[in-house]
Amino acid sequence: QVQLMESGGGLVQAGGSLRLSCSASGSIFSINPMEWYRQAPGKQRELVAALSSRGNKNYADSVKGRFTISRDNLKNTVYLQMNSLKAEDTAVYYCRGWLGVSGYWGQGTQVTVSS
Repeated sequence: QVQLMESGGGLVQAGGSLRLSCSASGSIFSINPMEWYRQAPGKQRELVAALSSRGNKNYADSVKGRFTISRDNLKNTVYLQMNSLKAEDTAVYYCRGWLGVSGYWGQGTQVTVSS
């Protein structure tokens, strides 16, 4: 069983930055890939960024060049650095981690970008 908890969301002005954290209940060394999703009101949940065990990173086109996913295995934490935020980035952000064929979600953290 894996428990994930996101933090770092909040209210920020357009053009600002936030760093989201996803902390695991145990070691994240074996949890791969790690992913960040977001869900805006009235929209489907979408994949924002993914980080594989080999360090490969993939991003949604809408966030390329602005968001960066990273992990710190010693701190059992995955991060999403979000720069140049836009109003359309407003959403609840979730992390998901895969342990084998089982995916685990966090509870989400709200990000609101004011224009």
